[in-house]
Amino acid sequence: MSEAGYEILSIDDLDRYTTTQGTQVLRPLRRRLGFRPFGVNVWVGEAVGDHVIEPHREPEGTEELYVVVRGRARFTIVEETFACPVGTLVHVPPRTFREAVAEEDGTAVLALGAREGEAFTPGAWEDFFVAYAELRAGHADRGRAVMREALDREPDAWQGAYNAACFEALAGDPGAALAHLQRALELDRREVRRYATEDPDLDSIRSDPRYGELLA
Repeated sequence: MSEAGYEILSIDDLDRYTTTQGTQVLRPLRRRLGFRPFGVNVWVGEAVGDHVIEPHREPEGTEELYVVVRGRARFTIVEETFACPVGTLVHVPPRTFREAVAEEDGTAVLALGAREGEAFTPGAWEDFFVAYAELRAGHADRGRAVMREALDREPDAWQGAYNAACFEALAGDPGAALAHLQRALELDRREVRRYATEDPDLDSIRSDPRYGELLA
């Protein structure tokens, strides 16, 4: 970063984090810049057929704009499919189904999003995505520090405590996993029980008697 505070960088300068399946890559632009006005990240499909934008809707009012900056993507919006070369802009309103897959290796899409009329708050999903990727790469302490960011920012959100429980279960710390799970249950018992009963991330603690006591 310059003394004046501006920064010029390439997509390739951004950190690289893969999904569990390894078919989609996050290049976290917002975190790199500390950008606060709205969400902005780069998603990459490294091979033809890889997801660039996962299938989803934004039910909570987030409006999104996608810009194809490398390669060629095939977007599906609702039930229509579009071939989108470099320079294509795809605007999707809230609650509308969307997904995109790479039609060329290394296809990259810049994604921007926010809710109309609301001050932007970074979504905890970014922290979870990065934390799990760090854990898979063998950097549990770095992942744990990122997970802590989500917990500190939204201490009363059950999703943070639940994801921290899953993280620690996968990291091999049953005590920490159970403590986070207990906190998540205190915040929203119904939702946590619904996810926890079948979540493979918690398999390592399922035989612990304390797990059964918490979920009883």
